[in-house]
Amino acid sequence: MTFESFAEAQSVLLWSAFALAFIIGLVANKTNFCTMGAVSDMVNMGDYSRFRAWLLAIAVALAGVVVLEYLGMLSVDTTFPPYRDTRIIWVENLIGGFLFGIGMTFASGCGNKTLVRIGGGNIKSLIVLVVLGTFAFYMTTPFPGSDQTIYSILFYDWVNPLAISLDSGKSDIGSLLSPENAVLIRLVVGLALVTLLAIYIFKSTEFRSSRDNILGGLVIGLVILAAWYVSANIQVEADGESYSLPSFYEEWDMLSEDEEGKPAMGRPLNTQSFTFVNPMAQTVGYTLSGFEKSILSFGIFAVFGVILGSLAWALLSKSFRIEWFVNFKDFFMHFIGAMLMGIGGTLALGCTFGQGITGISTLAVGSFIAFGGIVLGSALTMKMQYYKMLYEEASWTAVLLTSLVELRLLPSSLRKLEAL
Repeated sequence: MTFESFAEAQSVLLWSAFALAFIIGLVANKTNFCTMGAVSDMVNMGDYSRFRAWLLAIAVALAGVVVLEYLGMLSVDTTFPPYRDTRIIWVENLIGGFLFGIGMTFASGCGNKTLVRIGGGNIKSLIVLVVLGTFAFYMTTPFPGSDQTIYSILFYDWVNPLAISLDSGKSDIGSLLSPENAVLIRLVVGLALVTLLAIYIFKSTEFRSSRDNILGGLVIGLVILAAWYVSANIQVEADGESYSLPSFYEEWDMLSEDEEGKPAMGRPLNTQSFTFVNPMAQTVGYTLSGFEKSILSFGIFAVFGVILGSLAWALLSKSFRIEWFVNFKDFFMHFIGAMLMGIGGTLALGCTFGQGITGISTLAVGSFIAFGGIVLGSALTMKMQYYKMLYEEASWTAVLLTSLVELRLLPSSLRKLEAL
């Protein structure tokens, strides 16, 4: 897809993000595609149907990426965020994912679900969006009158030295196994993983009979893939040559006569697909800037696309209804959850979508770590909430140990509370 001007090419990128996000919002609302709900169903009811829908989205996106990369139709080596970085930030992925998992449990849903709920009339989720976006924004943007960010204050000094630098290449499975044959290795490993996922997903009779779960996983996986493809293949024709949006931005002074239409930053022009924590931070930054046009990005258009897609389905299905906090405790829990999602999602480099689907489709090692951290954080929080409800007088130590036993992370001999 080659365009004659940067403005035209960028417009196609932004409106493509909106259109694809609109589909996510509509389908997620229609099918109740919810990653936190998937963990909740597993932990509380032993129902893996929605978790299989999540895995189906991963499998579809992963299959598409490895095949298109092998055919030379797509490259996700240089992306925003940088999934295949030359470092494995495993501590940030794990701790950030864990914090995000706790946060999404407190806040009744992940970043995408927050946007879907807003479209359905949930004002609580609008507050979550503002709080999440603000904390995520100041994780990477200095506080006013300061050069300090939340990340530099709380994390940089002790997590940065723990990152594993890779002198030989990038941090995806293909590059780690064979830098010279990374594309082929990704294809083999990716399709093998997709095959295993497909066997697990469709062996369930209950899942096979659920049109909504199949539809949700299939469509969302395809939308993730479509965003990768579109953002990777937009070109600008200038001086007889084709430039990607990032390369055009880097050569702006040579290729453009003035600064008009130049984005504030070049990184958000890189190849990308859907993630929702950083885009919420971008949306907060866009608002604080007084709606500066140069800040508009793929992520901001994605935020509004999901909300409006969900709103469209809520109106069509007549399910739109206003919801507000039940009491102060409800508000407090959502606030804490949003804060943890903003901090954790930024630290982990993504959310249940950004790392759990989009990142895994690149076979980035950090994405698998973050995915595990998210599921663990959410599952452990749900178990602890359950046992604290059953045993109000029990100590947090007893609740924690029992919950870890329930999740089979500790031997049963350490159980302190009996299940009822």
